[in-house]
Amino acid sequence: MTASPHTVSDVMTHTAVAVGRRASYKEIVQLMEQWKISALPVLEGEGRVIGVVSEADLLPKEEYRVDVPTASDRLPSDVARAGAVCAEELMSSPAVTVHPDATLAEAARIMARRHVKRLPVVDRVGMLEGVVSRGDLLKVFLRSDEEIAAEIRSGVLPNVPNTTGVEVSVRDGVVVLGGHLDDRALVPLLARAVRAVEGVVDIRLDLTRV
Repeated sequence: MTASPHTVSDVMTHTAVAVGRRASYKEIVQLMEQWKISALPVLEGEGRVIGVVSEADLLPKEEYRVDVPTASDRLPSDVARAGAVCAEELMSSPAVTVHPDATLAEAARIMARRHVKRLPVVDRVGMLEGVVSRGDLLKVFLRSDEEIAAEIRSGVLPNVPNTTGVEVSVRDGVVVLGGHLDDRALVPLLARAVRAVEGVVDIRLDLTRV
């Protein structure tokens, strides 16, 4: 059985597109269009991530093309980015990053809380190792029903007491736990363990007590 991915390193793009701090505005736009991405890490030296330029960072130049923003009625960041010409002036810094050994749930929480679509993946000293996107995190839901069921049978049930009578079926990622379970107090523990399996969409319980 193929093990399900549990960390960012399992799903991230290892060959990441990035720019230096002096990359021009136009170069950044061209790279985003060429690679169909919404953000680029900005690197310094041997590959240390110092910031990120996203589509949101680029938009003030178009938004205020005619009406130039002033510090009195616009955010200072919008004022600066409307006149920016290179990555160093456009980027958000420090960059919101994630480590390759972070769980997919951790990466998803960071994206949601910081309102970003992509995260540079860095090692312990901040060197770029890859990029993980929202789409990458959703790859786990491409696992087959058979693969999910097999992992639950071999990796979950043996670790929960008194589950020899539990039957597992999966359809479209929805797990149905049937059969019998003597100790109903184990239901929350079992459900939590099953829900932690990558690719599980939901759980249905059809358990009886014998």
